[in-house]
Amino acid sequence: MAMVLALSMLVACSTSPGGNASGGGKKKYAIVFKNAGNPYGEKQMEGFKNAIEELGGEAILKAPDQPTAEAQIQIIEELIAQRVDVIAVVANDPDALQPSLKKAMNRGIKVLSLDSAVNTKSRIVHINQADPERIGRVQIQAMHEMIGGKGEIAVLSATSQATNQNLWIEWMKKELEDPKYKDMKLVKVAYGDDLRDKSVAETEALLKSYPNLKGIIAPTTVGIAAAGKVLTDKGLKGKVQLTGLGLPSEMAEYIESGVCQWMYLWNPLDVGYLAGYAAHALAEGKITGKPGEKFKAGRLGEKEIVADRDGSQIMLGDPFKFDSGNIAEWKKVY
Repeated sequence: MAMVLALSMLVACSTSPGGNASGGGKKKYAIVFKNAGNPYGEKQMEGFKNAIEELGGEAILKAPDQPTAEAQIQIIEELIAQRVDVIAVVANDPDALQPSLKKAMNRGIKVLSLDSAVNTKSRIVHINQADPERIGRVQIQAMHEMIGGKGEIAVLSATSQATNQNLWIEWMKKELEDPKYKDMKLVKVAYGDDLRDKSVAETEALLKSYPNLKGIIAPTTVGIAAAGKVLTDKGLKGKVQLTGLGLPSEMAEYIESGVCQWMYLWNPLDVGYLAGYAAHALAEGKITGKPGEKFKAGRLGEKEIVADRDGSQIMLGDPFKFDSGNIAEWKKVY
């Protein structure tokens, strides 16, 4: 009887949901980005890996070939089978991942989102780059200054389901409701799906469809770089203004040439790094995702969880302005 009982307990322990299969080994922390080959995503995953390795864990970096929810779901299911301890996801769709992520949480896996959120039923907490309202409004304010407050403008976004992009665009539209923008008109929101070739094609289509276009706002690193190339190749410097969110290393040539006077971003390394520390705090039970909780985030210092509509989030900081005065320094960083 004693032997049977001991064997039963051993089997129960070895098949318990959640946690890694090695028991006393390193905890496994996985991050799933939108798609492979994205420089912004590579930096974000690098930051996540740096944090996890500082904390003595094992980092698993995943990204599908195409930026689709279906491809991410396949990866998530594989991670569940591997019995990782945490899954951090940059979502291609806010709702489509819910069944898989709920399955993960039911197995004892901690789930958080970063950059582009999943809905609050699909995660414990979200890592936000900056205040979405400020991100959206500041890009309209920049374009207003660049075009002298008059003319047609367009937005070149990532995917139509990207939660972060859509929220920023909502705030752009709210900013445009201010009477001071009465002579500015948003004529189109185009989607390049965070694919360079498609973003180039969408930029060219905007220029063809709207010959009086005065400015393009691209709140995506792939999109703004693609738009910068098109405007450069077509000799439209000064005729069509460009701003948005870009990587300094990719946008330096366009800022230095004047095709893009200035743009914004945060450090994607820091977004991933913060997600890594939050993932560890969740796995260790130091936080549960409730507003008001605080934890140490390595070199970023102490961070606090705050309310986010019907969920909670952790804010990295304000968007940073890159222009001709500082781009030479920052292009060497990321």
